[in-house]
Amino acid sequence: MTTLDITHKTLTDFIYAEARLLDEQRFEDWLNLFTEDGHYWMPLAHGQTDPRLHTSLMYEDRLLLRVRVERLAGQRTFSQQPKSRCHHLLQAPTVESSAPGGEHIVRTAFHYVETRQDQQTLFAGWTTHHLVEDAGALKIRLKRVDLVNCDAAFGNIQLFM
Repeated sequence: MTTLDITHKTLTDFIYAEARLLDEQRFEDWLNLFTEDGHYWMPLAHGQTDPRLHTSLMYEDRLLLRVRVERLAGQRTFSQQPKSRCHHLLQAPTVESSAPGGEHIVRTAFHYVETRQDQQTLFAGWTTHHLVEDAGALKIRLKRVDLVNCDAAFGNIQLFM
């Protein structure tokens, strides 16, 4: 197994590329960015430290992410006709920590817009990516999405932030 040459630019380029996959609705490609034990987490409270001991807006492993991706691709998913669309506006990612051959933690502030028909919803917050080298590629072990108003009442969030 080869160790990747991980630089600050490699990590930030990964974050931008991941957001673009979501904006272009390339959900299969996006799902392939996750490790087999990867999770997508959206806490319900500020400073939440454990997704298993407290309720979260979302805490999904690869299986649940796969189900959502398949639902979004389904022709009989009537709640997605017409399909929702999204756009990520990212602040420059900050590399919080980086260990050669280990875990890299990258934090990014964002504005995210999700739209379907004439309804548009704006979310703001921060993502924290825990990235690892897996089979010669950079992969997401954990993507944590902290919304500024995480404790608000939300309608359905259809896509991935």
